[in-house]
Amino acid sequence: MTLASATVRSGRDGPPGKGAADRGAGTWFLVLPALIPILVLSVGPLLYGIALAFTDAQSGRTRATQWTGTLNFQDLLHDGLFWESFRIGLVWAVGVTVPQFVLALGLALLLNENLRMRWLARALAIIPWAMPEVVVGIMWRLVYNPDAGILNETIRDLGLGDGRDWLTGLATALPAVILVGVWSGMPQTTVALLAGLQNTPHELHEAAALDGAGAWRRFRTVTWPAIRPVALSITALNFIWNFNSFALVYVLTNGGPGGRTRLPMLFAYEEAFRYGQFGYAAAMGCVMVAVISVILAVYLAGRLRGGDDR
Repeated sequence: MTLASATVRSGRDGPPGKGAADRGAGTWFLVLPALIPILVLSVGPLLYGIALAFTDAQSGRTRATQWTGTLNFQDLLHDGLFWESFRIGLVWAVGVTVPQFVLALGLALLLNENLRMRWLARALAIIPWAMPEVVVGIMWRLVYNPDAGILNETIRDLGLGDGRDWLTGLATALPAVILVGVWSGMPQTTVALLAGLQNTPHELHEAAALDGAGAWRRFRTVTWPAIRPVALSITALNFIWNFNSFALVYVLTNGGPGGRTRLPMLFAYEEAFRYGQFGYAAAMGCVMVAVISVILAVYLAGRLRGGDDR
């Protein structure tokens, strides 16, 4: 290398490491507009909520909030109502997630076929996803209305009985809201699975068909391995979203009747904003964050062990 070329190269590249430092600074400058709202609106409240869980914070108090250590968590361990809501939350999350996936998979397989008016069917399939949860809850309250709801009217017209009050019956309230949860959340699962199906090479299906493989065998050996990573991802996310549900059940039943549909988020909301126990409600939130973190850790560990599932 000549002296002139060395001088030119030195002037272009600058001191060792300076280019990398400039690129790093430029990257942070570009990321900051998206990072600041996350820190302010997500990370900050999360840390504040964790700190609040170790205090006796209450609404309407005239004296200063005191640090109580783990007292809220100790009380939570012996709170049967919270653990009952936790059990209901798990039943709700599993009861919504599993049928949601099965029905969405069937719908995605159907919409992946070369059907007439397929574009219209795909548009109609995502309508529940586009509706706010509050609107969905109000609409289904009308469907379940014991006097003039379409469900009871249909039952009467078919001569199957006089119908019932679905959302206030102790035995029917939870299944009724689970049905609404499945209906409202199925489109996003359908879209994700449909995207995975469309990325599956069509030649693989043709080769399997030429080998004499039936529909079930083609699904098991070609379709499922191709969409398995997408299926696992959307199922894990659905379980987390469903476990954290609030608005839909709040509008439908407000946790009733008799706490039969009181999910953990509803229980924490009542403790904080109905009874003013902010510290105790924050402790509940910490427990739920810990549960979700464990679920995520198990899911990510499984994905890392199965490194070929990309």
